[in-house]
Amino acid sequence: MKNLNHLAVIMDGNTRWASSRNLPSKAGHKEGVKKARLAVEYALEKKINYLTLFAFSTENWLREEGEVRDLISLFFDALEEQTPELMEEKVKLNFIGDISRFNKKLIKQIEQSKKLTEEYEPKLNLIIAASYGGKWDIINAIKKFHADKNNKELNENSLENYLETKSFPNPDLIIRSGGEKRLSNFYLWQSSYSELFFSDKLWPDFNVKDFDIALEDYRSRKRKFGVETG
Repeated sequence: MKNLNHLAVIMDGNTRWASSRNLPSKAGHKEGVKKARLAVEYALEKKINYLTLFAFSTENWLREEGEVRDLISLFFDALEEQTPELMEEKVKLNFIGDISRFNKKLIKQIEQSKKLTEEYEPKLNLIIAASYGGKWDIINAIKKFHADKNNKELNENSLENYLETKSFPNPDLIIRSGGEKRLSNFYLWQSSYSELFFSDKLWPDFNVKDFDIALEDYRSRKRKFGVETG
């Protein structure tokens, strides 16, 4: 098994973690932010080139207004606090999704964090999927394709050039915490031959050992990409 180039994580279980402790959902999301930081440190240690964290989905906009407000506030605080550390560690921040739906304050912080982490050769490309959905990504790519006067025949290769992830390789491994065994509208196009690993651990309880188990499982698999090699 080749080394892992792109790891993607669906960070699920924050609200359930908080509920099980009679805490508000914001407390669970705060713990989730800490584990997002752990994921970055782990990727750096393992020399993984790309890490995608599914931070906020298009469906998250449908949650209660107070929880959405808390999520956006935590997102802003995390970017403001952690961007200097990411710069020290030479982590490049990338954002995918319909960022325009966020408030002006958060959009400004996203743009600033992205610009500040573009000044060096990165040790890790960190991709934050925010206000992102796989269906939205595909529809948006088709719209961009048809709006481009220089477009040619619509096929898999040409459409990929308009996806949010056009500059990144497809994920080799997708980890989902929280016990659910589905993609939930995440990387629908990009995951066509990704290996999937599902953990019963709620995201705030995730630790280094859980990442190690997932990577060990990944390395035990034989990737065929639809071609039987015997």
